[in-house]
Amino acid sequence: MTPEETRARLLYRDGLMLVLDKPAGVAVHRGPKGGSSLEDDFAALRFGLPRNPALAHRLDRETAGCLILGRHHKALETLGLLFKQGKIGKTYWAIVAGAPEGEEGAIDLPLGRLDDKRGWWMKVDPNGQKALTLWQVKGRGIWRGGPIAWLELKPQTGRTHQLRVHCAAEGWPILGDAIYGTRAELPLQLLARRVVVPLSKSKPPIEVEAPAPPHMLETLAACGFAGDPRRAEIAADETGAAL
Repeated sequence: MTPEETRARLLYRDGLMLVLDKPAGVAVHRGPKGGSSLEDDFAALRFGLPRNPALAHRLDRETAGCLILGRHHKALETLGLLFKQGKIGKTYWAIVAGAPEGEEGAIDLPLGRLDDKRGWWMKVDPNGQKALTLWQVKGRGIWRGGPIAWLELKPQTGRTHQLRVHCAAEGWPILGDAIYGTRAELPLQLLARRVVVPLSKSKPPIEVEAPAPPHMLETLAACGFAGDPRRAEIAADETGAAL
């Protein structure tokens, strides 16, 4: 992306943290085989600071939405601790194939690596790490002749591919998931919709929401989504007073 295009994807900015609307299909960092990544564009997000911001967490290449960056070392330490303690709230939207029974529930299935040859691919594993996802149906519909559902997912743990594996294990894989679902002629229908970051003890948590991306609008509309309101301008507090 050009510097202007990168800055146009900024959802939130203060003296400590940036939240970027990550596009689907772009890796957040360069992998072992090299190649372009979102990090290549971080110089456009310095806003007067001497160094580029850095990733405070990761999103899959195929996932769109809220990506948190720390603007300097102290901010990254603070954000890293909040993530480790599970204090940062994360809400995702997914369009799944099928019709979940009920309107809400919890998926409590431990996850482990599929095998040594599949890199980051995961599977349900009784001997794996604890993984818990809360889910709620926001809408249902029909798409290309089959039932689909629009889910709000709230991971309570941060395992690799957790939402994708959990949804598939319940019998309603996320549409467009070629690894854990069935290959579909559309991008992965998964959005990191909202983050809630308690940066300050004396101020309310920072809440940031990403708009529904173009590649999900058709399936969301089929489930009753009426569109996002125009978002407010980003914060521009450069004081770093949240700490």
